[in-house]
Amino acid sequence: MTEQFFTWGDLATYGGAVMAVLIITEFTKDLPLIRRLPTRLWAYCIALTLLLAAVVFTSDVIYAEDVLLCFVNGVIVAMAAVGSYHSVQEQLN
Repeated sequence: MTEQFFTWGDLATYGGAVMAVLIITEFTKDLPLIRRLPTRLWAYCIALTLLLAAVVFTSDVIYAEDVLLCFVNGVIVAMAAVGSYHSVQEQLN
């Protein structure tokens, strides 16, 4: 990515989605209501929301298969984001 903020096109990519989910999860996971949820579940909720929004804002026509793929891709993005965080934490400890 370049020296700019995220675009919906960036969030529709694997790398952009993983980075955004990692940042948003880390920033929000200690909020009072969110703290009760397992971090992986919260990361999945964020990933799903971002991917669905990216489909809505980058597509002229939204197909059912695109929406269904967001549910699967959300798992992949959330697992990558949580795994990246844990990998960095292990290196720091």
